[in-house]
Amino acid sequence: MYTKFCAALSKLSLILAVIGLIAVILCVQWQVIGRYVFNDTPTWAEALAMLLVLFVTAFGLAVGVRDAGHIGLESLVVLLPEKWQHRIEILIHILVGIFGGLMVQGGWLWMTAKWGEKKPMLPVPDGIDYVPVVIAGVLIVLFSIEHVIALVRGTVVEPAWN
Repeated sequence: MYTKFCAALSKLSLILAVIGLIAVILCVQWQVIGRYVFNDTPTWAEALAMLLVLFVTAFGLAVGVRDAGHIGLESLVVLLPEKWQHRIEILIHILVGIFGGLMVQGGWLWMTAKWGEKKPMLPVPDGIDYVPVVIAGVLIVLFSIEHVIALVRGTVVEPAWN
């Protein structure tokens, strides 16, 4: 049941990342059209595109952690005895989960500290830049827990896009 929940979260994150990427492309296109066709550069387009890139990156990062697409040192782990390989894989996912927890903590602190300030080009709080860090951190913690459970059970986490 937890795996189904994480798979659904991963699919949703992937869908939101794709939608965000399309929105980034549209913002940049609108900025180019505004500048060169209408001779009136929309000031909000670049700021919105940069904000969307943060969300796209956060969702993509979380999906990468769940689907084991993050950077790993498998070549070193493979050299260890099988019993140690299993332990190291669990340790790696625990450390990734701790990193996700630190992302949540740090992102939350910065988000709340900057929430009272306004972005110059968009009518949103400046702290919104840190919301993707918090979201990605929460997802990374959940997905790391899923990997640890799967390793303990001897199962494999299937990628969300299958």
